Amino acid sequence: MSRLNRRSFLVTGLAAAAVIPAAPALADPDPSSETAATLAGRGLRTDPFTLGVASGDPDHGGFVIWTRLAQQPMAEDGLGGMPQRPFTVQWQIYADERARRVVRAGVAVAAPEWGHSVHVEVDSLPSDREYWYRFRVGPYVSPLGRARTAPHPLSYGGALSMAFVSCAQYEHGFFTSYRHLAAERPDLVLHLGDYQYEYTKNTYTIPGGNIRHHDGPETETLANYRQRHAQYKADPDLQAAHAASPWLVVWDDHELDNNWADEVPEKPEVPQPNFLSRREAAFRAYYENMPLRRTSIPRGIDMQLYRRIRWGRTATFHMLDTRQYRDDQGCGDGYRDCPAAVDPARSITGAEQEAWLLDGFRHSRAQWDILGQQVFFAQRDNNAGPAKVTSQDSWDGYVASRRRITQGWLDAEVRNAVVLTGDVHAHWASDLKLDYDDPTGPSVGSELVATSISTGGDGADSDPATHPFLKINPHLKFYNNQRGYVLTKIERDQLTADFKVVPRVQTPGSEVYTRATFVVEDRVPGVQQTYLRPLDPTLMAATEMTVEETVRLETERP
Repeated sequence: MSRLNRRSFLVTGLAAAAVIPAAPALADPDPSSETAATLAGRGLRTDPFTLGVASGDPDHGGFVIWTRLAQQPMAEDGLGGMPQRPFTVQWQIYADERARRVVRAGVAVAAPEWGHSVHVEVDSLPSDREYWYRFRVGPYVSPLGRARTAPHPLSYGGALSMAFVSCAQYEHGFFTSYRHLAAERPDLVLHLGDYQYEYTKNTYTIPGGNIRHHDGPETETLANYRQRHAQYKADPDLQAAHAASPWLVVWDDHELDNNWADEVPEKPEVPQPNFLSRREAAFRAYYENMPLRRTSIPRGIDMQLYRRIRWGRTATFHMLDTRQYRDDQGCGDGYRDCPAAVDPARSITGAEQEAWLLDGFRHSRAQWDILGQQVFFAQRDNNAGPAKVTSQDSWDGYVASRRRITQGWLDAEVRNAVVLTGDVHAHWASDLKLDYDDPTGPSVGSELVATSISTGGDGADSDPATHPFLKINPHLKFYNNQRGYVLTKIERDQLTADFKVVPRVQTPGSEVYTRATFVVEDRVPGVQQTYLRPLDPTLMAATEMTVEETVRLETERP
């Protein structure tokens, strides 16, 4: 049980606190009077802060802080062992890491209707500063988290340390990358989807068998999704990464169902009459478990997730949702030579989100316009002949949509366009083109792709220069099939990206190192390699990487 002296938690002044209400009424009129005995009388008998804390969506005046109460995180009913009643939660924001100088404090309500989650929107703080925060219920005190505000909109601030991650399959390996990421203490972390996976035990397996196992059935109900989120959130490495930095999150497919598209499940030929109720449950559980603002509260089967976060004048992050509004994949989910892929009527973003994004380009004054999104943006043709065989689940399946958005940032004269991507379980770096059929044409942007945190197991190293995809597609510049994350440093004159690698995730405690470094210079579209770590023969694949093996590793699902 985590305890803290009541005076040391509250002494510096709830009287002057800025209270951001989380519900119409408080669960208890005097939360400071709660004791272990009074809480036990209402069904709260053990430490409820088992899922850690998180912060997110920072702006120049504040951020969101999050927690979710759960005495028994893995309870099958998804309620976390909590009674069906609300609990008052006290929160404090500190100016120092030793939690001595309180700058904001207040109370919120953890209601059973929202899985006893707490989302507090803290505002009116000075810009471009670090803060720390924690929560309390009676004698129980949460871990301490670190947050920060963005620079003032008219200021560049210092260099921005930003990391981005994707694809954490709990069963395939340990979340060692999250632990190393926490130690980096970046200013900002972007999670680009597949935060969790929907499968039941031994459904999505790696060679040699999975390392850990999902509890419960395939996620279809609110109770299922809550339980699965709790299993992931209970992981200490994930908790450490959330506590270390504010996050910007967007989903991909596995937060609901593999390769879903709008109201269409992965396999429409297999009847799934409950798909819309499943979507509603997944969205609700996602909001309950993420540090999101109230603008993202789901309404039935809809949830506003695309949004814009400004980091002073240095960067604008356009966080996209390429699942909720897309047309169904034209020729199925895999690699195809598909006529529907070039249909100008088809969209991966939907018309409203596309218009919002193009408008954002036109009004941007940022040094860097960064698209945080899910699936591969650049063209990847896996056929050396005249046929164009591309992934229909990525932007290659929505060619006109990609061209309109690329043309949009060119027409708006965006200074530096950078696309960040997850999904494909491998590190990639790419130049972006307006016309990929003209390899001699100018580069108009840059794409950086993060490998998975754990999906696929350990993976293997290889020489990127020999990869067949890079030979067929000269705008592709790097490939690595190991686990890890990308750590960037964003300055006025350049963006530097270190492709971090954790060689082993099927055993805990692996080291981390930089496999390659790429730089994007101000007003020079495209990626430039500045460092490549020598190959380690002990980590190389037994056979040379082929097109077929690359596709299998990326797309193989149950």
